Amino acid sequence: MAGRTIAIGDLHGDLQALLRLLERLPALDAQDTLVFLGDYVDRGPDSRGCVDFVSRELPRRTPAAIVPLCGNHEDAWLRVIDHGWPEFLGPPGNGVLQCYRCYTGQPQPELGQIPTEEEYAAMSRGAFFPPEHVAWFRSLRPWHEDEYAIYVHAGLPLYEGRFLHPSEVEPVMALYWVREEAFYREYKGKHVVIGHTSTNELPQELSKFTPADPDDLWAGDYVTAIDTGCGKPGGFLTAFELPSRYVYESR
Repeated sequence: MAGRTIAIGDLHGDLQALLRLLERLPALDAQDTLVFLGDYVDRGPDSRGCVDFVSRELPRRTPAAIVPLCGNHEDAWLRVIDHGWPEFLGPPGNGVLQCYRCYTGQPQPELGQIPTEEEYAAMSRGAFFPPEHVAWFRSLRPWHEDEYAIYVHAGLPLYEGRFLHPSEVEPVMALYWVREEAFYREYKGKHVVIGHTSTNELPQELSKFTPADPDDLWAGDYVTAIDTGCGKPGGFLTAFELPSRYVYESR
């Protein structure tokens, strides 16, 4: 069947999970579209490999259209590069040390390890990123829409009693960072596919997809969330195909 859209969740530096997932997808043609929901870097061991593969290698491997969206981690690194943002660099859970060490060819840190003073200083302006990767971050789209759904990294913000269409959101960074439980409970509109918030943090009683497994894809009536913890210990990568609603996993 041609004309499919396959949304792929947050990679977070796990290139091997992406390669496994892609092997499990059906053969794609020029009528198909792969939409990446953002967060290519941080936490996992190969942030650089993820960016290189999605930006350069994958377009040579598939005839399908590729639509890479911006995630909050790409937005955060651009803020670091442009203005500095020490608050993003500090928490170990953000996974920035894993990203830095990957790009600089150093061994990956232990879980929870914090940067040395020298590493913190070296990360403070993101100068370790190659210029072509920074340019790619800047080129990432904030959202995508087709006949099946709206695709966005984090969700749709609530304003004056209604959830905004992405075209109405200003500044667009809200599409990368919003995290409102009301969106999952109250939104009723065109189907929205998102990443950003780990599915095991969402209201499990509303999910209609394997509700006994909180780590799995989360599927409400109008929202499908596919951040299944890739890049974290025990996490995996999920893809969601429309219009069939088939689910693919790297695990």
